Order: sequence, then structure tokens, then C-alpha cells
Amino acid sequence: MSKAAQQPRQDVAGFRSRLLVGMMLVVVGLTAVVLYVAERRVVSDTEQASRLAYVNELAAMHRLQELRHTALAERCKTLVHRPRIHAALEDNALDLLYPSARDELRDVMDAADEVGILHATFYRFLDASGQVIKPPPEENVGRLSEEEEARLTLKQVPATQQTGYLLRRDAEGAETVDAVIAAPVISTETHEVIAALVLGFKPFADQPQDAGTQRAIWVDGRMSPALVDPAGASALAWKVAEALSLPDAAISSLKIDVQGVPHQAFLTRLNPGSMFMPAFEVSLHSLAPSMQRLQQLRWQILTAGGLLLLLGLAASHVIAARLSVPVEKLALDSAVNFAGREQAEAALVMTSVELQRSVRFSADASHQLKTPVTVLRAGLEELLQQPGLSAQSREEIEALIRQTVRLTSMIHDLLLLSRMDAGRLRLDMESVDLSQLVASLADDLSVLPDAADVEVEMDVPAGLHIQGEKRYTSIILQNLLENAWKYNERGGRICIAARVEQTRVCLSVGNSGDGIPQQAQPHIFERFHRAAANEGTPGHGLGLDLARELTRLHGGELRLVRSAPGWTEFEATFLLATAASSS
Repeated sequence: MSKAAQQPRQDVAGFRSRLLVGMMLVVVGLTAVVLYVAERRVVSDTEQASRLAYVNELAAMHRLQELRHTALAERCKTLVHRPRIHAALEDNALDLLYPSARDELRDVMDAADEVGILHATFYRFLDASGQVIKPPPEENVGRLSEEEEARLTLKQVPATQQTGYLLRRDAEGAETVDAVIAAPVISTETHEVIAALVLGFKPFADQPQDAGTQRAIWVDGRMSPALVDPAGASALAWKVAEALSLPDAAISSLKIDVQGVPHQAFLTRLNPGSMFMPAFEVSLHSLAPSMQRLQQLRWQILTAGGLLLLLGLAASHVIAARLSVPVEKLALDSAVNFAGREQAEAALVMTSVELQRSVRFSADASHQLKTPVTVLRAGLEELLQQPGLSAQSREEIEALIRQTVRLTSMIHDLLLLSRMDAGRLRLDMESVDLSQLVASLADDLSVLPDAADVEVEMDVPAGLHIQGEKRYTSIILQNLLENAWKYNERGGRICIAARVEQTRVCLSVGNSGDGIPQQAQPHIFERFHRAAANEGTPGHGLGLDLARELTRLHGGELRLVRSAPGWTEFEATFLLATAASSS
């Protein structure tokens, strides 16, 4: 027993180790997943909050820019209605156009505050075909190179106010961008557009900016001021091309590096639907503060995750130790049960072998006995026919013949029981006319000795059919009827009744007589059992057992309903079948 218990303990120790390792892996996996999800959630929330804050800041700045643009637009509408400008254009006195405009636009060009929102950096006029009208050299109209003036040319003079941006170089040679507003000049006589006044202003992006805010204007494939390196400019150019296909109010963004620092770049279309070249405002938002905050949060998450992991591993060790206790007990019990099961299986195998041997012996013995008993009976019958036998000799020979008949019946029953025990008896189920079968067996009962002294009562509905095999159904009924006749009393009666209950037929066979003793009733279906009170009645104790086994093969049951002095009744149940049509 110690060896049997030692192996389960070793198995339980291995189970405990595997359980601990498995739980640790689960804890580590869950912790890693939780940390990853938490880190990604924090990163997403932080980036979204930062982007939302900066987008709100951009929206506020754009509202200010729209207010400034509205003021500039109203100022330009006022300027194009100046009478001297109208007179020079309508009279085609172009030599007087710029001198007249100099006086009319002096308050715009000569503003003391060079960063004021209404200060113009230059002005030009476009003729009716959209070409720039060259100003006289001595006029103060703002310096523009010929190339820059050429960029102001439009395919046609605009009928509505247009906004554009002009990339130019200042007096020091540095690139800069001016916002351009082209206001149409409408003739007071024909009400047609005869020219356009083009004014240049410093763009809103050139106004003083907040700390940490960087803004520039992208036009004609270049950005002013240049805030990014060539690689970043290439990425921006690709994003600008993509943004041209988006709605005018959409804000497009991408991540780029500026001097090794990650930034979020936001692109906003400045002049949607304009006849001038498309321009975008580029706003750069540094991600360095956000990255620092994210790094701090990551360390905090990793620290908390490490502590959680240690707690989980410690809890895994404790839980594994506790879970292994019932497993150890179960393993020990299983080892004992396994040993008992092996013994039971061995005993069962031996019992099965003995049972098969007994079944084979019974079958073989029955087969071997049939021939000599048949020969013996034939010899006795032949001897009985010899002349000169005395009456006593004849009685003795007839008694021997009756014993051979009894022995033949017993051998036949044993053969049938052996086949059932071996599971080799198969029934060919069909519809059997129970009414006709009972009537036929009752007629056979009338030819038995002393049958005239027994009254047979029948209450079986006509045309009642059951599911079964006629041969074996007859054996069941014959055994029940013969028992009712053998254990009856002189002048007694036998009652045969049948009734239908749903899908079953209940057949009862009752007889008068002394009844079966109370102590013998539990054993009446045992083989070779006969009640002591009936030892003088012929029989070998196999009829009831054979009848019950055959009834069960038919899907029914045979039972003793009651037995008392004066009356004994058995009941057999069968499966109901569809009645055959009467011919």
C-alpha cells in the first residue's frame, strides 16, 4: 500500500508544479494584456485630447483670421468705388490711373503701423482681360519683381472678390508670403467688370504668434517661413496634394519630425474656390510635451503592472498549494479505487467466463441428452407393445414413459433458456391474433386428464392482436394455462381475461386452488424452484422463468398479481399491434 500511495504523491507534486507554472503564465499573460490595453488607451486618450485642444486653438485663430479677412474685404470694396479710380478706368486714361490711385490709397499704403491689419504692402490693377497694368516707375505702389507681377495675372478679370497668396522676396532677399485680395471694378455706366484692384497684405500667419506655436503658408510647392527640413517638406507636399481632394473646410494632419522633434502638422485650405493658386496654412504642434507625459504614464503603468504581477504570482503560489490538497486526496482515493476496480474487473471476467462455461455446458448437456432420452422413450413404447405383460409391468412402463416426456420437456426448456442467456434468441416480430391463440390453447386444455372438472371462463375481445412471434407467445400462454390447471382444485375454475391499456395488452390468467405460500412467492420465477406445498404436482420448475424471459423479449412483463387461498392470478403484458382485417 505504501508503494501505491507513493506514486500518487509524486504525481500530485508534479501536478502542483504544473498548476503553479500554468497559473503564473496566465497571470503574466493577463497582466501583459492589461498593461498593453491600458498603455494604448492612455496613448490614444492623450493624443486625442492634445489634438482636440490644438484643433480648438486653430479654430479660434481661424475665427480671428476670418474677422480680419472680412475687414480687409470691406476695405477693398470701399476703395474700388473711389471716383477718381473709376474715372481713369472708364475714360481709358491709364496714364492717370496710378497717380489717381496714389491719392485714393494713401491711407492704406502709408499706414504708420506696418503690422496693422489694414496696411497694404503693394497694389496693382488688372485690365479687363486679367493682365497686370504696369505702374509708372516713379509711383509708390509697392515693389514687385516682374515674375511676382506675372503671378498676379488671371485668366480673366474676376467678377467677384478673390483671395490668393503671393510668394515673393523682401528687400533683404528672404522669401515671404503676402495675402492678395483682388476686388472687381464695375463700370457705373455698363455695370460690367472693367478692371480689378489687387492689394497685398501681410498674412495672418505673419502676425505675432504664441509661444510654442509655429505657422506658415504653403503655396506654389514651397512653405514660408521654412519650418521643416526637405524630408518634412516632401511629406507635406504629398499631404497637400491629398488635401486638394478634400472638402474646403476639412483639416488634414500628419506627423513629421522637425529638427528631430516629433510634431503634428495641420493643413487648412486658405482660399477655396479662388482663381489664384491654392494655398494652405501649415500649423505645427510639438508633440514633445505629450511624449514626456506619455513616458511618465508608461512608467507609472509599468510600475503598477509589476506590483500587480508580483501579487498575482504570490497569489498563484498560494492558490496552487490549496488546489493541490483535494487533488492529492483524490489521487490517493483514485489509486485505491483503481486497485479495487482491477480486482472487481478480474472477478467479473472470471464470473463471465464461468457463466459462459455454464451456458455452454447447459446447451451441450441438453443436446447430448435429447438423443438418449428419445431412444429410451422409443424403447419403452416398443416394450409396452410386447404381448404377455402383466398389468403391474404395464403401469411401471407407462410411468417411465411419462418421465421421459417430462425429461424431454425439461431438455427443450433448458435449450431455450440457454439460447436466451447467451443472447442468441432473436424474435421475428409480427402481428399475432391473441384472441384466436387463447381460444386454441383453451381447447387443448380440455383434453387434459380431469379437465372436465375445471370450468374455463374467457373474457378476451375478438380480433385482439399483439406484436410478437406466435411460436414463443404460445409457449408463454401454454405455461400459464398448464400451471392454472395443475395447481387447481377439483371442480375449480380458470379465468382468462384481456384488456387494452393505451399501447399495451394486459392478459390475466387466474385459477382457484390453495394458492402459493407467502414465503415462496418471491422465488416463484427462479429456475427449478417449486413450492413445498406442491411437491406432488408434476413439473420441473422452469415454466414460469421461461415464460417471464420470453415475455420480456416481447417487450412486456410477467408478474404475480395476487395469490391467496382460493385464488391465484398472473398477468402478462404485450405490445398492441394493428388488428388484421378479417377475411
